[in-house]
Amino acid sequence: MKTLKKQWLEVLSIYQYVLCFVFLGPVFSLLGVFLLFTSLWCFSLLYLVWLFLDWDTPLQGGRRYQWLKNCTVWKHLSDYFPIKLVKTVELPPDRNYVLGSHPHGIIAIGSFCNFATEGTGSSQQFPGLRFSLAMLNCLLYLPGHREYFLSCGVCSVNRQSLDFVLSEPQLGRAVVIVVGGANEALYAVPGEHRLTLRNRKGFVRLALRHGASLVPVYSFGENDIFRVKAFAPDSWQRLFQVTIKKLLTCSPCIFWGRGLFSAKSWGLVPLARPITTVVGRPIPVPRCPQPTEEQVDHYHTLYMKALEQLFEEHKESCGLPASTRLAFI
Repeated sequence: MKTLKKQWLEVLSIYQYVLCFVFLGPVFSLLGVFLLFTSLWCFSLLYLVWLFLDWDTPLQGGRRYQWLKNCTVWKHLSDYFPIKLVKTVELPPDRNYVLGSHPHGIIAIGSFCNFATEGTGSSQQFPGLRFSLAMLNCLLYLPGHREYFLSCGVCSVNRQSLDFVLSEPQLGRAVVIVVGGANEALYAVPGEHRLTLRNRKGFVRLALRHGASLVPVYSFGENDIFRVKAFAPDSWQRLFQVTIKKLLTCSPCIFWGRGLFSAKSWGLVPLARPITTVVGRPIPVPRCPQPTEEQVDHYHTLYMKALEQLFEEHKESCGLPASTRLAFI
């Protein structure tokens, strides 16, 4: 039985993550612009200088402060749901890996907690591996937001950044890509399992260029932590969401959870639903500096089959009915 203090520590831990994920970048950006027109303009100027000097950090693996990754707040965050990391096989550190993490959900909390922090003890379960969670490049240039995530070793999801990580001389590098991205957030409806994957092949090309093994990862429960307002595919609301996503690269989803002080009220605190992240078997991939479309399609098909098999093998143990199916869009 959790004490009242422990319950509050867990709620505050997840609440700070949600606030930072959603609001930290826009708020600090507006604050920086506002300060330019005040007597404190020098603070905005100093930050711009720092941003210029630190511009390439998202393209070089992030900043990675180990003390921050080990911070107790992530353990409280993990315990809130709780989040569990399941290893199906060993991943030897004598090679590199490209992990495809599914689904994105609203805030990708399973991917972040497991692979950007030590909230679930990923370094103990996979000794010798160094995980690098990839995030949209534009988000890593928003003031405040970039410092928060870069400090946990998050890197940009663009080609230059991922090539840098997988080209490092030391083996055991594991790039984690939330393949569905912002588009998949539009399908983050509780109880549904629809993945944006059929035409997402860039991660397979990345694996082929570096000879890195592909590893399917699925977080059961990721879509259940928020209630979501879903719109019909042919509605003007969905058209608006898709248009905004194309313009800003992020999806304007309408979602809500519980309140900060009461589980019976509405708010931005996620619902306490178990999240089980299962790491599947690696798919060996040959090194092809210039992979052909046939090679990409072949390993993409193998990956989709492996992900579907992983889902089928673990869905019932994670509380899903036997009739539940994984859908690719």
